[in-house]
Amino acid sequence: MKEKQFKVRNAAGIHCRPSSVIINTINQEYPNNTFVIYSDELPETELNGILSLISLGLQCGAVATLQVEGPDEEEACIRIADLLEYEFDFPQY
Repeated sequence: MKEKQFKVRNAAGIHCRPSSVIINTINQEYPNNTFVIYSDELPETELNGILSLISLGLQCGAVATLQVEGPDEEEACIRIADLLEYEFDFPQY
């Protein structure tokens, strides 16, 4: 099991569009791994779909821990934590 702390840097937080990118990456690149996010303020939540990630309400500046278990756990942990920290450049309407 690998863990990595991350800080949300996207100005609008982790909303629908970034959630879609993150969950699609999990499903396409790491389908045999289990991903869990937790912090002192958040319940332990398995990332098994877009709604599970959106429901966490991760706003800009939020700090949490990503826990990954599976065959590619080290690579997967780094990749997904990087996406959770990424400043997505989606247009603001």
